[in-house]
Amino acid sequence: MTLSPVFRSQAAVRLLEEQGVWRHLAPDVAAQADAVRTLYGDLDEVLGADFRGRAPHVPTAAEALRPEALHFVQEYFFLILFRSIFTALGVSAERLRLYTELNFCIKGTITAADNLFDDQDKSLLPLAPVAGARFLSILQLMCFERLLRRTLDRGEAAGVLTPGQATVVQRGLLDRMASIGRLEGSEEGGVEHVPGPEEMVDRVHRVRGGALFALAFVAPSVLEEGELAKRVAEAEPAVARLGTAFQIVDDLTDFEFDLTRRSHNLLTSQIVHGGTEAERAALAELRESQVVPEGTVERLFRDSARAVLERAYEEARSAFRMLAELGHWLDPELADEVVHAIVGLDGVARMEALNSAD
Repeated sequence: MTLSPVFRSQAAVRLLEEQGVWRHLAPDVAAQADAVRTLYGDLDEVLGADFRGRAPHVPTAAEALRPEALHFVQEYFFLILFRSIFTALGVSAERLRLYTELNFCIKGTITAADNLFDDQDKSLLPLAPVAGARFLSILQLMCFERLLRRTLDRGEAAGVLTPGQATVVQRGLLDRMASIGRLEGSEEGGVEHVPGPEEMVDRVHRVRGGALFALAFVAPSVLEEGELAKRVAEAEPAVARLGTAFQIVDDLTDFEFDLTRRSHNLLTSQIVHGGTEAERAALAELRESQVVPEGTVERLFRDSARAVLERAYEEARSAFRMLAELGHWLDPELADEVVHAIVGLDGVARMEALNSAD
């Protein structure tokens, strides 16, 4: 899932530091950390001590640029980036705080749901290991539903939004999450038909990645008015394109996993509809055996993988240009480097191989 931790390689960390990305994001890192601390405090009020564990360290404002904040930046990079975009658009401090807390709840909800789909055990809350991973994911889902409601209540008490607006935001988030979940649910038994690359990007990646990132815009689209509302509406498709780009990259790094569970994957589509005869034959053999040796993508599907990577570049370049036109500081020339850098640990070697000379 595209909200997973990113910037995990040494080269990615250098990009953050040497290009000034981390420095620009420092105020937003501190604000996102403050939001996480606030929600951890809320958790004490909604869940008994028997089910809570020790909260991890959350960086202070003074630590935002220090090495000890790196793990936090990697975990919450996309939320931090969203906040920086809202800042550039001119969103008020009060609304920024609300959106920052809401985005943590969104990420936590998506993470817990993703666990259930993929049999994983990631958590954004300090829960005690009292039972199995599936139960803890369900508990995390229930907790984030209550934490989101408390966030909206806090916003109402501060006069940031009305009860009616809170209801619209909550329903908007659930409707959009349900739309994303419907796509995930359609793959539970595996998929047999492989759409062409264009159709797959439009039907799958603009939902699984683009619509996921656009969840950050549900509340601003309800609350902002006038010229700011117009700017928010212009930024949303740019952020959705970023999500699409990063989902495409996820397909490259998750190829083996998606192949064995027969899920939609853009590399599979590229091979089926645009690959060489040798690539298609190799893919058919892998699908039959359900065994994918390490290094298969780099060794057998290099040309198709590079074509998929170019699609990610195109989406990211367009997104960064759109954001720059709206006044965001991120240099569009960094689009390709950011695409390389956003993979998790498992994808670092693959991205390096695909970008190396033949």
